[in-house]
Amino acid sequence: MSTNLISLIPAVEPDELSFLQAFTKDLSDDKMHLFISLYNGKRKKTETILICCLLGFIAAAGIQRFVLGQVGMGILYLFTGGLCLIGTVVDIINHKSLTFEYNQKMAMESMGMVKGF
Repeated sequence: MSTNLISLIPAVEPDELSFLQAFTKDLSDDKMHLFISLYNGKRKKTETILICCLLGFIAAAGIQRFVLGQVGMGILYLFTGGLCLIGTVVDIINHKSLTFEYNQKMAMESMGMVKGF
């Protein structure tokens, strides 16, 4: 039952889904509901990060890094024009892995909160 609950997370990627299923396999249904509600509030969608990367070409470089909580890299990108746009292009190519890494951190943080209850 609990693995079906994970599929209720909107716009979940296949690699993220398999990670979450393995990560939450020992949770009861009540704790799974709590985990999903906490995790949904913190996770980012890959489309959001891609749009932020593309805004780096038009508006201000490094928006994606600020959204991902990487303030130092965001400031660096902002002052260097996305490291002369090379860093912005690399982030566009790697936006899925950037999002997945961020979502893994948020899953671990959410699990810590669930275990605390």
